[in-house]
Amino acid sequence: MALVLNIETATTNCSVSLSKDGDTLVLKEDNSPGYSHAETLHVFIDAVFKTAQLNPSDIDAISVSKGPGSYTGLRIGVSSAKGLCFALNKPLISISTLASLAHQVKVDNGLIIPMLDARRMEVYSAIYNHKFEMIREIKAEILDQDSYAEVLENHTIYFIGNGVEKTKTLISHPNAVFIEGKLPSANEMSILAEKKYQKSDTEDVAYFEPYYLKDFVALKKKQ
Repeated sequence: MALVLNIETATTNCSVSLSKDGDTLVLKEDNSPGYSHAETLHVFIDAVFKTAQLNPSDIDAISVSKGPGSYTGLRIGVSSAKGLCFALNKPLISISTLASLAHQVKVDNGLIIPMLDARRMEVYSAIYNHKFEMIREIKAEILDQDSYAEVLENHTIYFIGNGVEKTKTLISHPNAVFIEGKLPSANEMSILAEKKYQKSDTEDVAYFEPYYLKDFVALKKKQ
C-alpha cells in the first residue's frame, strides 16, 4: 500500500492527484485552452499537499503519464516528476496515458478505444476490453470511414478522448458510442500507480523518457 503523487500533462488538462492505496485523496486539475502546464503544475502539486495536510517527503512514489500525447506537455510532466524523484529519493512509476483514459469508461461488455488528437485526421489510440486488458497495441493512425469497421460489426465500442470529435464525423454505426469532453486525468492514475507500486514496476529515473510515439515536428508560424 502506498501514498503516491500522480502527474498528468499529456493533453491540455494539467492534472495532479494524491492517492493512497489506489484511492484518490485529492485531485487538482484545469483544462484551460492552450498549455499552461509550466505555470500551473507546481502550483497544483503544492495545493494537493496542502489540502491533504501532507509533506512531499510523506509520499512513497511519484507516477507520471508517459504518453503518447503532447510533446511539450509530456516533457513538462516528466521533467517535473523526475526532479521530484531525485530531490525526494522516491521511485518513479510511468502510466500509459491511453490506459488511464480508458479507465474512465465503466462498462460490463464491449470494447474501449481511448484516442488522443494527433493533428489533422490522425489519432493515437489503442483498444481495450471492458476489463481494461489491451487487445490492440498503441498506434498513430489516420482515420477514415472504414476505421474500426470490422470490430464495430461484432462489438459495442466506446470511443473516449479528444480524438472523438473528429472520429464521429467519419464513423456512423449503431455500435459506436462516443463519449465526449473527456481527457486523461490524474484521478484514474491512482489505481494504476498502486498496482505498479505493488509489483515494484518502476523506472530508471536517470534514463526514463516519455513515449512520444512520433518524432516531434516544430510547426512554423504563419506569416
